[in-house]
Amino acid sequence: MAGAPVAEAVLADVTERVAKLAAQGRAVGLATVLVGDDPASAGYVAKKHEACERVGIVSVDVRISADQSQADLLTALRQLNADPAVDGYIVQHPVPPGFDFNQAVAAMDPAKDADGLHPTNLGLLALGEAGSPRPCTPLGIQAMLQHYGIEVAGQDVVIVGRGPTLGRPLSVLLSLKEPGANAAVTVVHTGVPDWADFTRRADIVVGAAGSPNMIGPDVIRPGSAVIGGGLTWEGRKAFSDVDESCAKVAGWVTPRLGGVGVTTVAMLLRNTVAAAERKATLG
Repeated sequence: MAGAPVAEAVLADVTERVAKLAAQGRAVGLATVLVGDDPASAGYVAKKHEACERVGIVSVDVRISADQSQADLLTALRQLNADPAVDGYIVQHPVPPGFDFNQAVAAMDPAKDADGLHPTNLGLLALGEAGSPRPCTPLGIQAMLQHYGIEVAGQDVVIVGRGPTLGRPLSVLLSLKEPGANAAVTVVHTGVPDWADFTRRADIVVGAAGSPNMIGPDVIRPGSAVIGGGLTWEGRKAFSDVDESCAKVAGWVTPRLGGVGVTTVAMLLRNTVAAAERKATLG
């Protein structure tokens, strides 16, 4: 269950929409805010800028060093809020010790929240309201399930992990009464001693805990769809929450690389062009 076909379809659509705005004299701008010098985070940011160049989005790279302060970060966010050339932006997660990610997200203009993590946008997601940005990684997972024809409505979905950027918002998204959702969703985590009892019965399992290879073939039901949403770096190698040997049992499984990550970037650009379109409509 590779993410590339899903991402390619999304990026083709984004390219057309960016070109349409350009024909109206409107450029689309996305900014990334990287705090500290974590190599994995820097790599993710670089991929987002490469994707922007491909689809015609102007990208802005904002860096806050680890020895700066939360106040410096908030000042940078206020500048992005006020910059008319920036339609959307993100604060790359995680941030180093001494910085408050949640406070930073809350300081963003909700209309420019390209990651869909502002409290206002998460609240609108919980209400099932359309038209506001939704979290990119959950959107990418939902799009993959739809692309590969994996039924979600009425199915037993178990998400292992409750983090604010993936597990929690994905549980809300897949439980909404709308296309591509309407599932029976259970959220478990490493604090649940018998979490594998839940995954063994599930139709769809999503690893979202950031714990390498924690989901193996012994904790999934044969024929189920298994998605590795969490990724952990050990040196220069990335490990998914889902062990690659799950492919021997699962009906569908995402690869260690080229799965959820590429769809996340595609959804980020889709959120950005949608923000630009909303701004253009408002004049």
